[in-house]
Amino acid sequence: MKKLLLICASVLMFLSKGLAQTNNSTMTWSGYVDAYYAYDFNQPDDHLRPSFLYNHNRHNEFNINLAYIKGAYSSNRTRANLAIMAGTYAQYNMATESPLLQHIFEANVGIKLSQKHEIWLDAGILPSHIGFESAVSKDCWTLTRSILAENSPYYESGAKLSYTSPNQQWTASVLALNGWQRIKRLNGNQTVSLGTQITHKPNENLTLNWSTYYGNEGINGINQKRYFSNLYAIYQHEKWGFIAGFDYGSQQKANTDGYNNWYSPVAIVRYQLASKMRLAARYEYYQDKNGVIIQTNTPEGFQVTGYSLNWDYQVTDNAVFRIEAKNYHANSDIFTEKSQPKNDNLAITSSIAVQF
Repeated sequence: MKKLLLICASVLMFLSKGLAQTNNSTMTWSGYVDAYYAYDFNQPDDHLRPSFLYNHNRHNEFNINLAYIKGAYSSNRTRANLAIMAGTYAQYNMATESPLLQHIFEANVGIKLSQKHEIWLDAGILPSHIGFESAVSKDCWTLTRSILAENSPYYESGAKLSYTSPNQQWTASVLALNGWQRIKRLNGNQTVSLGTQITHKPNENLTLNWSTYYGNEGINGINQKRYFSNLYAIYQHEKWGFIAGFDYGSQQKANTDGYNNWYSPVAIVRYQLASKMRLAARYEYYQDKNGVIIQTNTPEGFQVTGYSLNWDYQVTDNAVFRIEAKNYHANSDIFTEKSQPKNDNLAITSSIAVQF
């Protein structure tokens, strides 16, 4: 990890000196640190919260969820981003990637294909085109992520062709990907996955988005087609804000014509208490009876309802303190407390996040 950081930092510093001399180009540096403490009332002995969580998932210990350093270059016709990360998010969310790639938060390049229109082709390791939540908790309305966000891609590897209308109200993208949140493709799978995204912002208060994914999730020649759709709307008016989202997925059963389905609705409401204080409440439900995304080894599969309440204090423009209480209730005993099965999980999480 140290060697990787030194190499990347040296390369970026060298490039920034040369690129900064290019006409109409900029090179900017930024960083982010999210320190947290979470207490799970089920008190897991291994300090690990439920396995379907990848952010803020260590119990009863102070830790770093995500820390990164990012360099971003842009000019009239080209752009590039490289961000190196560490933290428990990287440890658990990138566990299936090769060690050298587990600390890459973002690494991509882009070229503008038209002088008159905003048409860009970007390639590399990109932020996911799915969902309204990212791994950067400071940018999200709640401290922790929804179940649907934790179990859909945070990142993707491939190429994206995007177009933004002159009035900035419409953005459309088509993507060719290595798979469902994968940098390296599955063994024996030669199929390119596809993604689409359409975003409409009719005014400064409303955002509407529809994203899709299609790919083969089978390995070693097994055919398991996956279809996935993500819809959400974000509305902000003065002190009040609302988010409504809905995910639906369908995946082919191995070597059959049948399909298993899963879905998840989520709703978040946020209220500005004062100039530096906000409240946010969330309701969510996630159903995956056949264990396509989340396996439980129970007859009922994964059927979980979640509620959370979030309080934020904006210390400065770039720093926020947050605390959140969240409870999960399942249809079956998929959680454990002192080695005993139970159907509830309550946790309190606090965080200090600084962006610079």
